[in-house]
Amino acid sequence: MRGSLKPIRSEVDYKAALQEMKRLWGAKLGTPRGDRLDVLATLIDVYELEHHPVDPPDPVEAIRFRMEQQGLTRRDLEDIIGTRTRIAEVLNRKRALSIGMIRRLHEKLGIPAEVLIRPSRRKAA
Repeated sequence: MRGSLKPIRSEVDYKAALQEMKRLWGAKLGTPRGDRLDVLATLIDVYELEHHPVDPPDPVEAIRFRMEQQGLTRRDLEDIIGTRTRIAEVLNRKRALSIGMIRRLHEKLGIPAEVLIRPSRRKAA
């Protein structure tokens, strides 16, 4: 095992931590290697949140992802979004989500409300 663990304060530290994480990948939980991997993952996560933030997904992408994940069809969204026409408009980015749609998508599909309230990215023409 390599030296003691320390906070990740620079890109050099970050890259070294990623390399060690790769080396430890697959270590069993509860073992010294597994514990080290767990601590490294936490340190890397904290560094990435501060220095490499990821934008939340687009609302339409989130809906499509959840549909794929749960094996849902457009028809399954009728109780949540409305008519087939309205579903098509939302999924084709021609209609914004209403507050009611956002609430139902959050409650029934578990999509975070903070993702759904973001403006949908328009496709480039």
